[in-house]
Amino acid sequence: MKKLAASIVAGVFMAGAALTSVSAEEYTVEKGDSLWDIAKENNTTVEKLVEINELNTTTIQPKQELNLHETYRVQHGDTLISIGEAYGVSTDDLKKWNELESDLIVIGQKLDIKDANANGNKAASASENNEGAEQQQTKTKQTETKQTAKAETKSSKEQPSKDNPEGKTVSVSATAYTADCEGCSGVTSTGVNLNANPNAKVIAVDPNVIPIGSEVYVEGYGYATAADIGGAIQGNKIDVHVPTKEEANNWGVRNVDVTIVSK
Repeated sequence: MKKLAASIVAGVFMAGAALTSVSAEEYTVEKGDSLWDIAKENNTTVEKLVEINELNTTTIQPKQELNLHETYRVQHGDTLISIGEAYGVSTDDLKKWNELESDLIVIGQKLDIKDANANGNKAASASENNEGAEQQQTKTKQTETKQTAKAETKSSKEQPSKDNPEGKTVSVSATAYTADCEGCSGVTSTGVNLNANPNAKVIAVDPNVIPIGSEVYVEGYGYATAADIGGAIQGNKIDVHVPTKEEANNWGVRNVDVTIVSK
């Protein structure tokens, strides 16, 4: 990575971002703003903003961060295809909305789920708009049902094998790093913006040992994506990403098992 804060033993330097990073689309409230103004400016509705941000009131405060679109945090086992199917949108839409140039997503990454019809014909009649709103409500309910079912299914599948994931297991020396430092770009060699996704589960690896893009299970860290490399990470060594310097220091140096769940 290009200048990331290093762990106690080894620092990781970016080899230059090859892909465009992704971050959820947000808006910082300014003095004088109202939900109505923000909704109108961004082609959405007050009701949608309230729902997405789980607001208990329509009163907003300066410097408050609002998501302009529904967001989804990537979980173990997710793919762009499975997320698209759950929300009833295409993989191409997900890639366009999140400026992704590949199908690589990482655990903990936030993805924008925009309304596919947001940029449609603004001259639609009132009756068409009402019909669209009803359809959107139905779609939202269906999506929530799908997501709940998916989460329950995933939970039931993962629980028995969480501590014993299947796949090739290698023993490595693990250090930790963070993108939370002054002057750090925070973008991995595969283009994941860790400053925009501080909770992303990413590890830096030697591609000759653990293939880039692999989903892995790291002992003491959990499921993660091999989405970075580093000059000091050679052979059976990894660097796990954590949100803060304190967590990196607390991690220290450990000998852990890494199971390559998928390639």
